[in-house]
Amino acid sequence: MSLLDFQRRMAEDVSRSLTADFGMQDINAQGASVEEIASGYIKRNNFLSSFERLEIYNRQYWFRVIGAVSEDYPALNAVLGQERCDALILAYLKENPSTSFTLRNLGAKLPSWLEKHPELAGPHRELAVDVARLEWAYIEAFDSPALPPLDPVEFSLLLPTSMLALQPHLQLLALRYAVDEVVLAVHRNRPATDIVSNAVGVRKESKRFRVPRLKRCPTYLAVHRYQDSVYYRRIDHEAFLLLSAIQEGEPITGVVERAMRSSKLPALDQAVKIREYFAHASELGWLTTK
Repeated sequence: MSLLDFQRRMAEDVSRSLTADFGMQDINAQGASVEEIASGYIKRNNFLSSFERLEIYNRQYWFRVIGAVSEDYPALNAVLGQERCDALILAYLKENPSTSFTLRNLGAKLPSWLEKHPELAGPHRELAVDVARLEWAYIEAFDSPALPPLDPVEFSLLLPTSMLALQPHLQLLALRYAVDEVVLAVHRNRPATDIVSNAVGVRKESKRFRVPRLKRCPTYLAVHRYQDSVYYRRIDHEAFLLLSAIQEGEPITGVVERAMRSSKLPALDQAVKIREYFAHASELGWLTTK
């Protein structure tokens, strides 16, 4: 066996997915015995068979990639428990294996994938999906670039037909639960944190973390970065609609119409709200030009 053949053989065997109980598979995809394959290029020793020696590397590879995804979703781990969360991530990675030299994007598809496989989340299905969505939004908000914000002069020159854009780091979430409380509670129990929320209330730290019980409550969040920290800001439904319309490329007239389409406020109050939304977004530097 040449060095190149050895490297390819080892890479294929090490990256082969684990069984549901985190062991190495006995049979490969072609129906061949993995034990026979291992004995063909790995020497047994006084303590371990060829299969067992290969299994160490196979398991360590998967424990590393499972751990990489788990590190991005600490609150999901807290909600589900480590055993269930590890099994869920293993199932996810079987369908979404690593295809890049970097582990940064390995968990990118987990929230949408979990939405399609809610049975793996146990009794907290919808809560788990919301937590996963918020945790990935945090990563996107932290890593995404920032563009020069709209300055007062540019803002004053806007027309009804003008089109704006949002900062790439700004993430908008429509959630079924107020999971910013859960995520913040988990992060407070970690050694360091760089996220902040305007949610009311502070929970006491405890050695053993307990997930707070939440009732279903539609929650709209703007997740954004400011001075290298990520903030979770609760916004009302109309503000969410307005920002979403900007994000989707609507002109200002369409943005305003979308935001207030279902509003029951009098026209004058609607106008006040719209001014507040734009002023707030401008103050935080969320608005930029296309």
